[in-house]
Amino acid sequence: MPDPYYLVRTHSEPMTMAETVRKKLGEIEPGRSVFDIAPLTEHIDESFSENRLRMVLLGFFAATAISLACLGLYGTLSYSVTIRQREIGLRMALGALRGQIARQFLFQGLGVCLLACIAGLGLAAAFARVLSGMLYGVSPTDIVTLFAVVFIVLSVAVIASLVPAIRAARVDPMVALRHE
Repeated sequence: MPDPYYLVRTHSEPMTMAETVRKKLGEIEPGRSVFDIAPLTEHIDESFSENRLRMVLLGFFAATAISLACLGLYGTLSYSVTIRQREIGLRMALGALRGQIARQFLFQGLGVCLLACIAGLGLAAAFARVLSGMLYGVSPTDIVTLFAVVFIVLSVAVIASLVPAIRAARVDPMVALRHE
């Protein structure tokens, strides 16, 4: 017969009752030894520790992925602004407004990110069956969660695109056109 588990409810600190519980169980079943007395919260924490580790790792990898995407988008747009400074200077000299220049680079970054989000949604739909075993409390086709993730990614893309877009809008046409 397997060892039984006993749950004892106390109004005081649980471990202060440990010796009393040992004595009482010894009286009830003298041949059985009592070990591993611990509060129920510890047992519950142990049972969820593997899931908690998975969630922490998943959160870390998600933060790393969004950071890398943000840096990649920022780097690409920043490089594009640097390469196209003469073009930006010429457009501004011909009457383009700073807001138009900023919007162009902002929309360029958002366009790339929007295509990536659409591809991500397609892949999530394609792998819904595989993903369903890894999700807890949410289905792989949960529209609210999917659109919340898309919103977060697009928000990060706006932030990553905004800095190069503002830098492009601040290009001085005279300086840009003088340099070859």
